Amino acid sequence: MKDLFGKAMFDFQTNNSPENLITETSISEKDEMSVDYLFRSYNEMPKIEQKALQMASGKILDVGCGAGSHSLSLQNDRNLEVTSIDISEKAIETCKLRGVKNAKVQNLLDVEEEKFDTIVLLMNGVGIFGKMKNCNQYLSKLKSLLQPGGQILLDSSDIIYMFDEDEDGGKWIPSSTDYYGELVFNISYKEEKEEPFNWLYLDYNTLQNAAVANGLKCELILEGEHYDYLARLSI
Repeated sequence: MKDLFGKAMFDFQTNNSPENLITETSISEKDEMSVDYLFRSYNEMPKIEQKALQMASGKILDVGCGAGSHSLSLQNDRNLEVTSIDISEKAIETCKLRGVKNAKVQNLLDVEEEKFDTIVLLMNGVGIFGKMKNCNQYLSKLKSLLQPGGQILLDSSDIIYMFDEDEDGGKWIPSSTDYYGELVFNISYKEEKEEPFNWLYLDYNTLQNAAVANGLKCELILEGEHYDYLARLSI
């Protein structure tokens, strides 16, 4: 990957003429995303993210930390011990420049020999699963990283609303995917195009079923204003 998301964050942090990211998915048109949104403070975050940060406790793993806004809030506002990981090298460089104390380039599936009290996956945290068929692998990994009594806090959205209805009220779902929340993302930045990547959105019931299948309890904590939600998984 060209790490265009990371480049955009790094450009913003270093004031190197940052531009908006252009995003497009397999079911939506091109849209512009302002990079400064990734640098928001706690007060600027959606209620779902604020609630997750309020609930976080103990030793924390921030998965897909991006520019480090959630990590910084936990580290500086709550004085908690946070390990921040992302597969983007430039994102981690950005985190370090912003003062995140323990940030490293790492894939969740490669985390070994550490246990955490809270694992957070925010901004559609389940997106990193990529496809429905990968849920068991990721949920099993997350479970293995929990301390006794630990918790996983993650958010996602039910994107069924994005599909057209037929005359009977049913939805037109492409037959090319195993689940309607499986999308292919395309990103452009400064006239460069990223390699397309898979990104998953899960409705709450599907997440709950997958969690139970992997020996995890699943609680609906908060619902947002646009089909989004925060869930808590625990053993």
